[in-house]
Amino acid sequence: MNSPLLEITKKSRQFFMPSIQRSLLVVGLLVLAIFAMLVPAFAQANNNPSGFSLPRFVSVRSEPTNVRVGPGTQYDVAWVFVKSELPVEIIQEYDTWRKIRDLDGTEGWVHKSLLTGHRMAYVAPWNADAKIPLRARGQSEARIRAWLTSNYLVSVEECDGQYCAVSATNTGNDGRSTYTGYVEQSALWGVYPNESFN
Repeated sequence: MNSPLLEITKKSRQFFMPSIQRSLLVVGLLVLAIFAMLVPAFAQANNNPSGFSLPRFVSVRSEPTNVRVGPGTQYDVAWVFVKSELPVEIIQEYDTWRKIRDLDGTEGWVHKSLLTGHRMAYVAPWNADAKIPLRARGQSEARIRAWLTSNYLVSVEECDGQYCAVSATNTGNDGRSTYTGYVEQSALWGVYPNESFN
């Protein structure tokens, strides 16, 4: 004969077990949904349309260049680059469109044909009072050829992880002068720390 207490316990267990099963089912579905959302992100990061790594620096090829709010001409123009040869960082790819980030951290979409792999960089844009030496060789004791101020735009030819070979063009009253030399890599926005390329 069953006691009333045992009967209540059996009934409680009947109601308790389904709620645990429901909770486990909900948790399982949430984990599955999160996994389903992450898989395309990992696939995109490892297999983007260009085959190049992300993020990476490039430069604006054309002027003017429309930067859009989405990846396609059907999207509104967010802003326009009115000058070419400015460094930008590609942070995402979709088909033939590249999501870029500029020096200020503003993001938008540009067609790949409007970008070039030629590297440009800003000199110490984070320090308005910066005065960075352009050296004859990639060594801290090398002779100084010129001083570059904050936000000066340079063309980057190669980097070894410590120094970058750059050319800096100055257009003044005396005409146009181009200086070549080496700048510490850590003083440039447009290359990554310890990045090597030629």
